[in-house]
Amino acid sequence: MQTNEINSYDVIIIGGGAAGLMCAHTAAARGRRVVVLDHANKIGKKILMSGGGRCNFTNLEVKPSHFLSANEHFCKSALSRYSSADFIELVAQHGIPYHEKTQGQLFCDNKAKDILNMLESLCQTYGVDILTECSISRIEKNTTFVCHTSCGIFQAESLVIATGGKSIPSLGASGFGYDIARQFNLTVTETDASLVPFILTSIEQQALLEQLAGISFLAEVSCNGVSFKDGFLFTHRGLSGPAILQISNYWQVGMAVKINLLPNQTLKTLFIQWRAQKLKQTLKNALVEFFPKRFLEVWLVSIAAFSRLNTDKTVLDYSNAEVDIVSQHFHQWTVTPAGTEGYRTAEVTRGGVNTDEISSKTFESKKQPGLYFIGEVLDVTGHLGGFNFQWAWASGYCAGEFV
Repeated sequence: MQTNEINSYDVIIIGGGAAGLMCAHTAAARGRRVVVLDHANKIGKKILMSGGGRCNFTNLEVKPSHFLSANEHFCKSALSRYSSADFIELVAQHGIPYHEKTQGQLFCDNKAKDILNMLESLCQTYGVDILTECSISRIEKNTTFVCHTSCGIFQAESLVIATGGKSIPSLGASGFGYDIARQFNLTVTETDASLVPFILTSIEQQALLEQLAGISFLAEVSCNGVSFKDGFLFTHRGLSGPAILQISNYWQVGMAVKINLLPNQTLKTLFIQWRAQKLKQTLKNALVEFFPKRFLEVWLVSIAAFSRLNTDKTVLDYSNAEVDIVSQHFHQWTVTPAGTEGYRTAEVTRGGVNTDEISSKTFESKKQPGLYFIGEVLDVTGHLGGFNFQWAWASGYCAGEFV
């Protein structure tokens, strides 16, 4: 397009991710002339890399309780008007094969590109113009919104901000959407990396991680009055896995995290059973059915060093006091992370545009008519498991019905 001419549309959408593309084809299906502007070299990058390349596109059980926001009621309207069942129906209509992996999480059988191709196809069907490598230098509001870009000047009566958050800057993420909100006098709540691994930095923790990195199993992780039981992983830098990512949504700097490494058993009960069986195995051999052998070797040595307890003896030789010590190390391991891995690896951004200043029905700004915010740029953060994509679909669809 010519850089010196004004390109007129009904709707300009900034951001070609999940929310932006959903909004684009929904609005265009109503007869609106829509253009999507994205600064990256291709659209939908986060869709393509999600779910290990298979896109965890929604969850069978989506409830408002799966989302965090300063206004806990804001997400309810959109989630009820565009449910996971609605998106699943759309996926089925396009013949995309999918499966439930665990806990209601739905993934593509083939590749995440199936979802992106579906959204692109819908946009093409309804005549949406999509421009990539289109950086925006200035936005003005006169009688319409005017966007000055590297691809020309665009104007429209409706401007939709679907820029996402700061998560994974290597994919082009930035705080641009928050800057636009502030330009039009909207409040942005404090943002932070979320659904993200923890970092442990003490000398003792680092020594432990060197030996345990790569080991994973089921654990229950608790912080700030919330608990998650799911996969747990030791890394070279700290702790990860679904349980850790989930709890990171609720963690703040300085908070302790309690970890139950054996959530489906009680060690005290196991000791009672072993005594009844007159089991003459060491604790390591008795627990090998529940943990990787390498973990037990390292963990029991660390317990011995910390409590001066002989962990090489048979389970029959432990006193009740010693059983209590061992139980605490397995069921109530407590760490205070030094921090998280940050936006570099975070799946989402916690916080964002203050939802008290946005209509939960239309997603229009209450302060600036014609300006809309959808998806991750808002202060709505979902749990791990397809919930953030469902928020993108729901908010994009609902805004698309009004822009």
